[in-house]
Amino acid sequence: MLTDRQLLILQAIIDDFIRSAQPIGSRSLSKKIEVPISSATIRNEMADLEEWGYIEKTHSSSGRIPSEKGYRYYVDHLLAPEALNSYETQMIRSIFAERIYEMEIIAQKAAKVLSDLTNYTAIFLGSEVKDHKLKKLQIVPLNSEAAVAIIITDTGHVENRTFSLPQHIAPGEIEKLVNILNDKLAGIAITDLRETILKEVSVILKENIQQYDYFLQTILQTFETSGNEKLFFGGKMNMLNQPEFHNIHKVRTLLDLIEQEKGIYELFKHTPKGINVKIGRENQNVMMEDCSVITATYSIEDENVGTIAILGPTRMEYSRVISLLDFFSKDMTAVLSKLYSK
Repeated sequence: MLTDRQLLILQAIIDDFIRSAQPIGSRSLSKKIEVPISSATIRNEMADLEEWGYIEKTHSSSGRIPSEKGYRYYVDHLLAPEALNSYETQMIRSIFAERIYEMEIIAQKAAKVLSDLTNYTAIFLGSEVKDHKLKKLQIVPLNSEAAVAIIITDTGHVENRTFSLPQHIAPGEIEKLVNILNDKLAGIAITDLRETILKEVSVILKENIQQYDYFLQTILQTFETSGNEKLFFGGKMNMLNQPEFHNIHKVRTLLDLIEQEKGIYELFKHTPKGINVKIGRENQNVMMEDCSVITATYSIEDENVGTIAILGPTRMEYSRVISLLDFFSKDMTAVLSKLYSK
């Protein structure tokens, strides 16, 4: 159990290192702590904190820096949420300001805004498409020869598919087709659509839609989908601005990981609900031993439907990043719940 004085010293070391990226010694630390404590006393307390694994000595300096254990204690017990300023809240709200709720647009804007605000790498990912259910289908004719099918799922995923129209299509056929599909397929899992169309919907289409065979094949092709939601990145190269990653080997290793989208998806797809912080080796990936990841989930009716992650050095501004992600996830949840739970 750490004493109040040890907690004060540990927090001062971590706060200073987050700001400066420089090891700190007892003499310098004594000038930064508001409570008067002698350098000798600080030196003794730092020796104990080092022995217990909360701080560590670097090879190039007599100063100390936080260890993974120290950061973990800091995040779990010492951290206070940082109040966001008006510019930060305004930037996050601007993600939704245009009332364009296509998930790809929101994802691109969110990754860009959050990476700009933090100067770290932002990663936006949704749930796996196979977990989605169809909410609504729209078909909009582009001209006499083509139309676009707009597929909207219960998780906010939107896909657009263009297809050719048959010649001499009767007026009202498209509207009739859409009404049948929405009536019979709304609420059906994406993975079950093909079976449902073949077993149940095809009979109704045959009885009510001209050129039935053409539209049946077109519909089946339209609902074919890939396995995973796309990943969206903001600030992929931001880590180059961090002093920890001036080492070319570290940079190359980290950028290799970021480019491996499948590995990133696997890393984050089972993120627990809420805000989560993983520090260094807690990420269970050798490429991320010098990194921390803070994730926040967003949901519809208490069901997680996606994750936003911030990837930075272990010397991350934890308090500020957590506040930014918490604010974003609540706004995102509110927007999606309002739009897709109707």
